Amino acid sequence: MDDNLHSPQRRLIELRIEHADLDSLIDQVGEGRPDELALRRLKKRRLVLRDQISQLEAQLEPPEPA
Repeated sequence: MDDNLHSPQRRLIELRIEHADLDSLIDQVGEGRPDELALRRLKKRRLVLRDQISQLEAQLEPPEPA
């Protein structure tokens, strides 16, 4: 059961949830007079998550034959 807690599929789900949470947070921070530094940091974190998600998806999904 412990293996399931650390599976790549579970990590992918966690990253997608965090990415969605950041999307919401960025929308909230962007309203009104946003803190530009905080907004840039959130967007940078979101990009890092997107890269991690892409890498995990590539590992989990076998390439299609040409």
